[in-house]
Amino acid sequence: MPGTVLLLAASPVGKSRLVDAASVLPVLAAVPPAVLSGTDTANVVELADPLEPQAVLTRLRAVAATPGPLTVFIAGQLALDRRQHLPHLALARTTPATVRYTALPWQWIREEFRLRSPGSTTLLVDLHADAEAWGWLRTHALDSGRNNAVFGRIAPPPSRRTVAVPAYMKTIATILRSGWRPPVEQLHQQAFGRLGPDAYGDVVLTVPPAPVAVPGRPLYRPERPRPQTPDGGPVGAGRAPQAPAVGPPQPQDPHIQITAAVQAGRHQDAEALALTHEQAAARAHGVASEQALHWSEVRADLAMFARDSARSCRIWLTVAETRLTAGQSPDSPTVEKAVDRAHHQWGQVRDKTQAQELGALLAQLRARVPGRRPGALENVQKQLRELQATPF
Repeated sequence: MPGTVLLLAASPVGKSRLVDAASVLPVLAAVPPAVLSGTDTANVVELADPLEPQAVLTRLRAVAATPGPLTVFIAGQLALDRRQHLPHLALARTTPATVRYTALPWQWIREEFRLRSPGSTTLLVDLHADAEAWGWLRTHALDSGRNNAVFGRIAPPPSRRTVAVPAYMKTIATILRSGWRPPVEQLHQQAFGRLGPDAYGDVVLTVPPAPVAVPGRPLYRPERPRPQTPDGGPVGAGRAPQAPAVGPPQPQDPHIQITAAVQAGRHQDAEALALTHEQAAARAHGVASEQALHWSEVRADLAMFARDSARSCRIWLTVAETRLTAGQSPDSPTVEKAVDRAHHQWGQVRDKTQAQELGALLAQLRARVPGRRPGALENVQKQLRELQATPF
């Protein structure tokens, strides 16, 4: 059965752009459609820097209606709307203030593919999150639908005045240009194996394919509720508005206060608030408790947002050591995440003295926590040798 491929690359124009998403399209377009899809033949739909979320929704619906295997390549920028704090794919006209109206709600992607047969849809994703979305990912998973296979990465915001490239997706395309498509899990692993140390702090997406549906199950139901408004809710024509429930006021989530401080550039205020909560959690539950470590990790990200890579690296190293001392396994996801994030931030440190000091600590940790990708310890040791050979 013929397959369908959707190539979607989107990012804002102007100052809001974090990644040049469309730069990957010529590389993907050079891959034969059948190789992109993993089928004998395939149709390809391409969207380059689309302007309107409704236009993207129309294409999503069209490809969702196809009966054969569907492969979706998405490169772009993840942002949160300021009202509901929901993830969106930023489009060409998106700015931080207009996410809700000009970006594509990620839940639209999930909903459009919801009724496709399990195992028939594969998403390959290369996203760069803005500061707010990166903080949101600490406590939320990017839900792309339980019936879909999802592989890829979400990278943290690049350095100021730097426009990143979709390196993961370009690596995928380079592998596929050989003319052979390995199984998607193997393709994903090969791509990550070729990425450099800058990818150690990425959020890795690995949701394997769902079991194939029983033959005869419909792949698509034309009439079903669909999101039509920027907040993701369905249009409810003729429905009487419901009165809001009245109850005692709830205390404000400190994460919202911290996000507001970061957005306003008040990084010291954000750090002070997070430190207050970390200390309170440590007194109430212990230094190695998940409650206290959560706030330590928040502070590590706040340091990253403030462009203090050395402090961020040091906090991540402390988190990893604390988890190991508390008895967590070196291959546990929380320990590996802390060391990977420390490794990523260490690569951004420009002060040689700090880089040498933190690199020595990171090398000791890497010997105990090598992580999922080979060569991490060797990478640290190589960079340390280069630092020692470089004059001040």
